[in-house]
Amino acid sequence: MRPIRAFAFLAIAAVLAGCGKPAAGPGKGKGGDDRPVTVTTQVVRPQPFADTLQALGTVRARESVTVTASVSEKVQSVHFDSGDTVRAGAPLVTLSGQAEQAQLGEAQAAASEAEKLYRRQSELAAQQLIARSQLDTQRATRDAAAARVAQVRAQLADRVIRAPFGGVLGLRQVSPGSLVTPGTVITTLDDLSTVFVDFPVPETRLSQVGPGARVAGTAAAYPDRRFEGTVATVDARIDPATRALTVRGKFPNADRALKPGMLLTVDIARAERPALLVPEIAVVQVGAESYVFRVRDGKAERADVSLGTRRDGRVEVLSGLAAGDTIVVDGTGKLKPGAKVVDAGKAPRGRSA
Repeated sequence: MRPIRAFAFLAIAAVLAGCGKPAAGPGKGKGGDDRPVTVTTQVVRPQPFADTLQALGTVRARESVTVTASVSEKVQSVHFDSGDTVRAGAPLVTLSGQAEQAQLGEAQAAASEAEKLYRRQSELAAQQLIARSQLDTQRATRDAAAARVAQVRAQLADRVIRAPFGGVLGLRQVSPGSLVTPGTVITTLDDLSTVFVDFPVPETRLSQVGPGARVAGTAAAYPDRRFEGTVATVDARIDPATRALTVRGKFPNADRALKPGMLLTVDIARAERPALLVPEIAVVQVGAESYVFRVRDGKAERADVSLGTRRDGRVEVLSGLAAGDTIVVDGTGKLKPGAKVVDAGKAPRGRSA
């Protein structure tokens, strides 16, 4: 029985000695090496890229005016309704001009009498029956009477307020019988066949904007519509307070969807250029720092990067990577610098991340 007891004692001691050794935990293989982490990788290569410059702009009519009266008079008749489309020169409002009509008749009668007297004196001067100076005086009288007729006719023309250009009228602000004075608003007139959109561009982006550049705009009123236009002109001065200059875009507006005063988000397309693009999910953001995991010799290393424009799930890498580098796209949350990695497409079957 004693040999049996001795053997049992040795077996228990061996078990206790084995429990004192550290067990191979997860991620440890033979020899104590870390197991490779299965990730998805991608080789960084230059790709054609055309980013955009975005700004907020305000819509302005191609031509816009507030129609007002230039004289003090009562409104005799109104020839339009709110929202009408009119042509250039169309009469909008006729003011009462009874006093001017009477003045015109008086001026025309005086001009006619002066013309007759001038002709009569011309015949007498030809016969040397009157002095030449007397004829010159009558000529001046005749010309003054004709000028008076033109003056009264101009005053009558001011009594008919016409559209200076074709466009869409705003709300009517007067009615027949209203008394208007110089500056009284009658309505507004806007040419909306083409609209301008003014938007600021930072001084640092001045080289990226020029006449003829393509622009596109979106409005909150039409979330599913994209308006296409071009840069019409760039302001000659930079605002010293904001260090920005105003750029004016030109947008066709045949259906008059864009209204003056509307806010438009404008995207300016830049010329296509080669750029290093990586998926946004590959970039790890910690505070103000951005980095990716670069794979070298089967291990992950941290590569600090400087980023540019983000678009369609991709981000431009300005520095920190070179063409041909392999980076980790999916699985960055499981990595630490120095960890072994294996691409999911090359991992042996049965191995899980």
